[in-house]
Amino acid sequence: MLKNKITILFICPYPIGQSPSQRFRFEQYFDLLRSKGYFFDIHPFLSLSTWKILYTPGHSLRKIYAVLSGFVKRFLLLPSLRKYNFVFIHREATPVGPPWFEWVVAKVFKKKIIYDFDDAIWLPNVTQENNLVSNLKWYSKVKSICKWSYTVSCGNDFLCDFARKFNDHVVLNPTTIDTEKLHNTARYPEKIKSDEIIVGWTGTHSTLKYIDIIIPIIQSLENKFFDRLKFIVIADKNPSLELASFCFIPWAKETEIEDLLQFDIGLMPLTDDIWARGKCGFKALQYMALGIPTIASAVGVNKLIIEEGVDGFLCESPIQWEEKIIKLIEDSTLRTQMGKAGRAKIVNNYSVDSNSKGFLSLFE
Repeated sequence: MLKNKITILFICPYPIGQSPSQRFRFEQYFDLLRSKGYFFDIHPFLSLSTWKILYTPGHSLRKIYAVLSGFVKRFLLLPSLRKYNFVFIHREATPVGPPWFEWVVAKVFKKKIIYDFDDAIWLPNVTQENNLVSNLKWYSKVKSICKWSYTVSCGNDFLCDFARKFNDHVVLNPTTIDTEKLHNTARYPEKIKSDEIIVGWTGTHSTLKYIDIIIPIIQSLENKFFDRLKFIVIADKNPSLELASFCFIPWAKETEIEDLLQFDIGLMPLTDDIWARGKCGFKALQYMALGIPTIASAVGVNKLIIEEGVDGFLCESPIQWEEKIIKLIEDSTLRTQMGKAGRAKIVNNYSVDSNSKGFLSLFE
């Protein structure tokens, strides 16, 4: 280990540059760490080839082999722990089983763990895609890892409150947006003006279920604005919706921002339950950073991110969803004003630049 040089080992579930959770929780701070003279290594559990088939049907033997290989890689990593000051663990070191790796890091090698999470990962969240793996999960390990950690980094107050039951050193580290190099409309062609209004949603296969909340609203809007409305979904799985206005765009990192910039209005529906309260408002942050007027469910951190009627709208009922979407469809000036206010909110409070000191403070 180099004298007086801070060294960090990043332990994460997914390959670099692939998972939104990792990209917007810590990967986008890598340039900052380099500029400050920090040395770090990154060790994902899954390889890129496994990630590409992880949520596709079949490939059972390859998936089993990939998980076993991941465990072997974690074991072989142990001797190198001596050279690091900090071990930053995002969500978990291994996707199934007890927290053996975290225990060894904390108790055997006596390393300072920075434990980071942005969902209520201590709760079972079973989907069609993770049903088998969910049975092998060890949800109670979140409590143990919190206890063993030097610092716990959480994406919102709800998650912080949970972590504080087990650790006194908990830091609110919000999910942030790179408003200069990535989510910056100045870097992309200006949208061509049209009478068509594009209402959009983006997410992953695990959050597609939330679209069900707004399907009846979109159906009603199709009757009112049948010649103007287009509903776009950007995701890693096609929900195949029975809507006349529906258009699916496969998510791709290379075109992510250009695809989002098609939206005139961005939607973030959520159910009001304990899992949703643990979410960190990422969809709203993305929309607002790009100047897209945003409508979200009045759940959890959304109520902190959005100031009602100023930089977005919050909804608690189907009637409110329809009324507020109509209001934005019919008022282009309001869309522009709300988009600018939303962008300013993210730049000032939820950007990489605004949170740089907070992120670096994790390693003090």
